[in-house]
Amino acid sequence: MLMKLEVDAVFPMHAARKYDFRKGTRLGKKDHIVQWKKPSKPDWMSQDEYNEFPDEIRVREVEVENKKSGYRTQKRVLVTTLLDSKIVAKEDLSELYDCRWFVEIALKSIKETMHMDILRGKTPEMVRKEIWVHFLAYNLVRKIMAQSAMVHGRSPRCLSFKLALQTIKSFRNAGILSENNIDIYAQLLKAITYKQVGNRPGRSEPRRIKRRPKSFPLLQRSRNLYYKTKTATT
Repeated sequence: MLMKLEVDAVFPMHAARKYDFRKGTRLGKKDHIVQWKKPSKPDWMSQDEYNEFPDEIRVREVEVENKKSGYRTQKRVLVTTLLDSKIVAKEDLSELYDCRWFVEIALKSIKETMHMDILRGKTPEMVRKEIWVHFLAYNLVRKIMAQSAMVHGRSPRCLSFKLALQTIKSFRNAGILSENNIDIYAQLLKAITYKQVGNRPGRSEPRRIKRRPKSFPLLQRSRNLYYKTKTATT
């Protein structure tokens, strides 16, 4: 699908897929191009969509090392559609894959900071609209953060998204948020650069919940039914 969109991709090798660097077109040590055959049709895909895919695709498999001070060197096999090793070296792919950390942070900002973890739309159309509105708001905040970074000579990645969102809300609630007022907008950009976040690529957080949920039963019926049941009991 990405190839049809002319979009290149880098992703880790699936644990169930076997690879052998002795086969295929060798580009270097633990670096080669192989042919992937079309697998069986998954249940979620229609037959027409399945027939549109080619019988084989050419991909590049490469083993990279992740060296981190104080830790053991980790090796992983990456798969990419970037086939030219002269333009994209193994080290470039390793650095590119490490940028996945920024993607994780962006998703966390949208889902938690902007409260998109729970969608309230009742129809597929409204859910899609809700998602697109969140993306639009996120990009607008990132645009202002990029402007702030350019003006004050900072990297956009070192600015706090949550602080930027809270600052923009404060200026908006005060009724002074406007790009036309140069002085006020300059103060907004300066306030966003007040705090910097650490650059910690490759950090891994446990997927655990810190706060325990309350031991109340789930609300599985309409509230009115619970009110009627309570009244009848009393």
